[in-house]
Amino acid sequence: MNVQAGPLEGGGPLSKSKDGGRVRPPVLRLYHDTNGGLISRGEESAIPFLIYRGWAILGAVRKKKNSSPAAGARYGEKEARAGLSARLPEIETFPNQFRGYEVVIDIPEFTSVCPKTGLPDFGTVTIRYEPAGRCLELKSLKEYILAYRGLGIFQENAVNRILADVVRACRPARAVVRGEFNPRGGIATAVEARHPRRRGGSGTSG
Repeated sequence: MNVQAGPLEGGGPLSKSKDGGRVRPPVLRLYHDTNGGLISRGEESAIPFLIYRGWAILGAVRKKKNSSPAAGARYGEKEARAGLSARLPEIETFPNQFRGYEVVIDIPEFTSVCPKTGLPDFGTVTIRYEPAGRCLELKSLKEYILAYRGLGIFQENAVNRILADVVRACRPARAVVRGEFNPRGGIATAVEARHPRRRGGSGTSG
């Protein structure tokens, strides 16, 4: 629809002049051309000129914003770091009495929450570690794992945080945490994190 501006005419809301009188500011009459010609004067609509210009500028800004690469982004730093610094129950330990053996802990009912959708993630988490000075106490480990049920965290971050917290608690000679998550939308995910980390990897979760 083409728009052609007509002459400025009186007809806006009353306002006070400097001498105390009341005057009407000019109003721009717009004639909408829908079929190649102007519509009749009886159908014309009067719109304050500043409002018209304001909407035009706002529309241009919105169009530019929506066309930027970041406009379509669905996930940001908030979701990426969700759950990494949340306070969880402490994992307790006890003094190790032997050397050169491996402990394998299976957690077949691990549950966490997607930080974006709020939907639950189900899977099996396996912790394998070689004790050095201390061993993981299983009751406290169970309470630690149960805390993930209401925690919004990505599957990748959950596995890496569990490894970081296990290493911080018992300082093992080596450790592996593997998470095998149930399919969602036809896609199953397996995440594995190791200690010591590969060169360039991060061992922290905060």
